[in-house]
Amino acid sequence: MASEFSFDVVSKIDQQELDNALNQTRKEIAGRFDFKNSKTTIENTDKEITILSDDELKMKNVIDILQARLVKRGIEIKAFDWGTNEPASHDAVRRHVKLKSGIPKEKSKELTEAIKATKLKVNAQFQGDQLRVTGKSKDDLQKVMQTLRELDFDVPLQFVNYR
Repeated sequence: MASEFSFDVVSKIDQQELDNALNQTRKEIAGRFDFKNSKTTIENTDKEITILSDDELKMKNVIDILQARLVKRGIEIKAFDWGTNEPASHDAVRRHVKLKSGIPKEKSKELTEAIKATKLKVNAQFQGDQLRVTGKSKDDLQKVMQTLRELDFDVPLQFVNYR
């Protein structure tokens, strides 16, 4: 039996689920009457989604549809930086939505402080864009997980490599 147990705290987006949500959004837009003859498009890269629509109202509707699909697919809305509308050619509106991936160094400090505030016998180390939590007791690690779930951070947290 191992003397040290650990898990990693990460913040990532399942790319396959994101693609599925974007495809469902595109299909719904193609079938809706209020988007008939609209030049609404959704394009994505691994770091950003670009939405182009005719006007502010259609942009708002596209974002509402996309957010609903993301939630259904289990992707947290706070994993995105939604940006603002900017003018595009032919009186259209464009919005860049950035994907948040990884835990920033500032957030890792907040997470580490929250873990230390629990007064449990665990250690937290920042490694790249994730946080490794180690301890001798599985119960303590599960309490840390529960504590982090209850706190509200700007980034979605997942717990992986529990061993």
